[in-house]
Amino acid sequence: MILVTGGAGFIGSNFVLDWLAQADEKVINLDALTYAGNLENLAAVDGDSRHVFIKGDIGDFDLVAKLLAEHQPRAIVNFAAESHVDRWLNQECRNNCRRQWHS
Repeated sequence: MILVTGGAGFIGSNFVLDWLAQADEKVINLDALTYAGNLENLAAVDGDSRHVFIKGDIGDFDLVAKLLAEHQPRAIVNFAAESHVDRWLNQECRNNCRRQWHS
């Protein structure tokens, strides 16, 4: 089993589709579904038991910790990103503040 972050965006969803077409391995797909994420990108795997979609943010420490403990993925593939620098800076500042408190 692998964990893919940002798996509903353009690049992430194509990775998920290709992965599931070539491997018989479960994919946990974590995406916040912001302006760049779209579940329609994953329509081809709707109903596929190997694909588990979870709406959430990689900055949510408790959610990520729960997913890692529950699913114990052998790998994490990260496609979660902000394509607009100003949005990224604002989000990254919030995430870093949260991470500091959990360290």
